[in-house]
Amino acid sequence: MRATIADVARQAGVSKTTVSRVLNTRADVDASTAARVREVIDALGYVPSSGAVGLARGSSRTIAMLTPPLTWPWMGEVLQGVADTVEAAGYGLLLFSCNRGADSVRHFTGQVSARAFDGLLVIEPENTLGTIAEMYRKGLPVVLIDDRGRHPAFPSVATTNREGGASAARHLLDSGRTKPLVLTGRRDFGCVRDRLAGFSGVLPTDLVVEGEFTEESGRHGVERALAQGRDFDCVFAHNDLIAAGALRALRETGRTVPDDIAVVGFDDLPIARHTEPPLTTVRQPMRQMGETAARLLLTGLGGETLPAVPVVLPTELVVRRSAPCP
Repeated sequence: MRATIADVARQAGVSKTTVSRVLNTRADVDASTAARVREVIDALGYVPSSGAVGLARGSSRTIAMLTPPLTWPWMGEVLQGVADTVEAAGYGLLLFSCNRGADSVRHFTGQVSARAFDGLLVIEPENTLGTIAEMYRKGLPVVLIDDRGRHPAFPSVATTNREGGASAARHLLDSGRTKPLVLTGRRDFGCVRDRLAGFSGVLPTDLVVEGEFTEESGRHGVERALAQGRDFDCVFAHNDLIAAGALRALRETGRTVPDDIAVVGFDDLPIARHTEPPLTTVRQPMRQMGETAARLLLTGLGGETLPAVPVVLPTELVVRRSAPCP
């Protein structure tokens, strides 16, 4: 069984706080006591956790991050931005994924109770917002990596989803496209509502197919519209995976992109450069979102009051051959 800080304290005849002070090389511990504690640490093979090291100073030097499943296509970019920023500041990163629903949330709240981390970053808290709000009210520093910006009680980092949808519509309209098919993710996501509102404000459409953020969903959405005999000359997909599925369905049904139908995606994932043809898309600054949210949280941990309004980062239209410039 792995040795604990309590085991070290008991065998050395000191308190757990004293062990933690030794681990932190504090000068207020008697030299002979510190030497005895180190001998016990060596004898037991004790490996200190970040929580044990931080016990004496009231800080774990660890930031937690609560995420949806790590299979989400842009998750790696956000995580990299967070990890780079957190590690550069001398903090560790503790990752919690909501793969198991309520069980995951219970495990996560147990770690909060144990003070295993100092602050929390959260992505898309669809089913955990009430729990997180309660933690925030009790004093846990929280920053949402939240592309909706609809929770002003929380500090958050957002992107211009509405403007991104509008830029896609303007580009298609400037290219002479007037009959769009819009393929969305689930509308309970705020980003879906914002992208759809921005797009429809420029290029209205009644041809909207709701689905998931997957390639199969994009393929089925196009097939469904074609089977219904609906007429469209362009597709606006709410992420690049949906767009990739749409491209495949159009190719399989004999449509040429962009001559017959233009296609625009959203996110600018690596796949966007490797579809056939390469995908015009709205770029989200995913890594920058992670970096910005981590910096914001670290600022709060340093004692500064964080803004309740979102820090908003801009999207950008990236034009490729699936919907070229007019």
